[in-house]
Amino acid sequence: MLEPGNNDELPPIPGKRYFTIGEVSDLCGVKPHVLRYWEQEFPQLKPVKRRGNRRYYQRQDVLIIRQIRSLLYEDGFTIGGARQKLTGDEARNDTSQSQQIIRQVRVELEDILKLLRR
Repeated sequence: MLEPGNNDELPPIPGKRYFTIGEVSDLCGVKPHVLRYWEQEFPQLKPVKRRGNRRYYQRQDVLIIRQIRSLLYEDGFTIGGARQKLTGDEARNDTSQSQQIIRQVRVELEDILKLLRR
């Protein structure tokens, strides 16, 4: 499991449409029970539920979870404070998430470029 200050060391998000709770746990560095708890506390988190109540998260959900993780573990917000920050900053969230996606794509393109140069 990653230490709270290592949000930059989280693995890149694969280009899939849906992720299981175990995959999201690995991608975000938090345990599955924490993700289930955060679903109750943050209205922005609404994974799709299918057969047998299994959760399937989309890329947008993974980005929100990473943002929640950063607010709680790095910035020291309480659950209530993080909830307010996310609710009040929705316009800025779009920009932040776009920047995160751009960073992600850039890292992936640099990896492809390294492979092509070999």
